[in-house]
Amino acid sequence: MTATPSRMALYLDLIRWNRPAGWLLLLWPTLSTLWMASHGFPGWHLLTVFTLGTILMRSAGCCINDVADRDFDRHVKRTAGRPVTTGAVSVKEALGLGAVLALLAFALVLTTNVITITYSVGALAVTLIYPYAKRFVSMPQAVLGVAFSFGIPMAFAAVQAQVPLLAWVLMLGNLFWVLAYDTEYAMVDRDDDLAIGMKTSAITLGRFDVPVVMACYLIFMLIWSLAGASKGFNALFYIALGVMLGQVVWHYTLIRTRTREGCFKAFRLNHWLGFTLFVGIAANYALK
Repeated sequence: MTATPSRMALYLDLIRWNRPAGWLLLLWPTLSTLWMASHGFPGWHLLTVFTLGTILMRSAGCCINDVADRDFDRHVKRTAGRPVTTGAVSVKEALGLGAVLALLAFALVLTTNVITITYSVGALAVTLIYPYAKRFVSMPQAVLGVAFSFGIPMAFAAVQAQVPLLAWVLMLGNLFWVLAYDTEYAMVDRDDDLAIGMKTSAITLGRFDVPVVMACYLIFMLIWSLAGASKGFNALFYIALGVMLGQVVWHYTLIRTRTREGCFKAFRLNHWLGFTLFVGIAANYALK
């Protein structure tokens, strides 16, 4: 006889607590930007605000997404067992948990400044829009890219009380990274999404999915490398970019045959690209 999961276990499953790759994808570019905006270590206050805020908002986003997609998820192999989809967690519970998590994140933002608070409202709005974009937008991954990149202007706002052009350039670069890894993610579910009428970049791109994913990775790296050059970054940053390029080549070997297993593995490994970028930036400032 199988034991019934506790409420806490169900809530942890709902926010993907055992799958940290999701919030790491948000965290690394945000921390990289914090270091750039601060010209080094940003201080424990901002490090805590942005780290905990990232985890909380990603968790809240999972709650919102699962409620919005509950009628679709039951038809997708990978998502059929999600707590809201199975009814183990009610819609009301999921939305309540999401609201609490978002309010906790907002409480952290309130310890910064007015401009950061203002941008946090925009970030929340895009987070709420994204789950429904998959019904109407042929490339909903672009909407996710905006949501997953909002930490970049917020980091500059928190440090400098302004959002310079560099922040928007870095946000654009990060958008291409999100397009790359979330298309890999969409490639996993392509057959199921076609059957239920969901719109994704993997479906829209068709046989061009793999080359476009590779192009997005390269554009992401190019934009951030040019940003690093404009800041006079040292060789350690470019060594990190070389390591990232090696990871991108590995991703190509995983997704080129378009197997579910290969595409999902590539998606799950993406946080290492972000980590490598962060290490390169942090090392640049640490050894100046």
